[in-house]
Amino acid sequence: MHGNNRSRLSYKVAYAIRNPDRIAGYVRRRGRDTLLWLATQDHVSYYRAVMRSDSGRSSDAAVGSESRESWLRIGQLQFDYLLGHGLKPGMRMLEIGCGNLRGGRLFIDYLDAGNYYGTDISPDILLAAQRTITQFGLQRKLPHLSLVDDLRLEFLPDECFDVVHAHSVFSHSPLPVIEECLAHVGRVLAPAGFFDFTFDRTQGAEHQVLREDFYYRTETLTGLAERYGLVARFMADWEQTGHAQSRIRVTRPG
Repeated sequence: MHGNNRSRLSYKVAYAIRNPDRIAGYVRRRGRDTLLWLATQDHVSYYRAVMRSDSGRSSDAAVGSESRESWLRIGQLQFDYLLGHGLKPGMRMLEIGCGNLRGGRLFIDYLDAGNYYGTDISPDILLAAQRTITQFGLQRKLPHLSLVDDLRLEFLPDECFDVVHAHSVFSHSPLPVIEECLAHVGRVLAPAGFFDFTFDRTQGAEHQVLREDFYYRTETLTGLAERYGLVARFMADWEQTGHAQSRIRVTRPG
């Protein structure tokens, strides 16, 4: 959770003074992101281009892992948390923003064959996901991987998923993209199902950095879910895992 507004000039100057070795990398990324933004029409197209650029260097880094060790650790963290919250092999799971299956490889292995559905906006990262399936010998689990342009979930059936999961997706999404998801996710949730998502939490002003990292107040996102007839609660026990992001769980009323 961050209290500082990372978009403020004062924060950037202070950070640069403390971390002079990161200035050159920040300047390069800002230049690249500006060019990609100018060349695209909307946030999905923009972030797809960001993922293509990042995946060209490392698919692990593209999903936010600085090393393979970090990739394995964060995937295990996601899996252990949901296992502790009642995940069972017979459940059907949808992972929004599945990436290169950092957590997905463990969910696929644990769930019954055909019960894992992963979506992502990036064709490049989905190719990396296919390589993960091969690397970990998960072919017989018949995972479903789908490329999407939005978060309307229109191609999926009603009341189909016991668990919907989005790790490090809303942390890279402007509010209209998050609202689009919350407006439609209730339709695909099973009556007793839940939707967990992580986000970068701030107690101060909401802001974004390089159109890649978005910081929200908890009440903004819980209020948005409630606007679409959903029940949302902050998952305080997730904070105990030590992960930098926070977590909200959304369910259908009743």
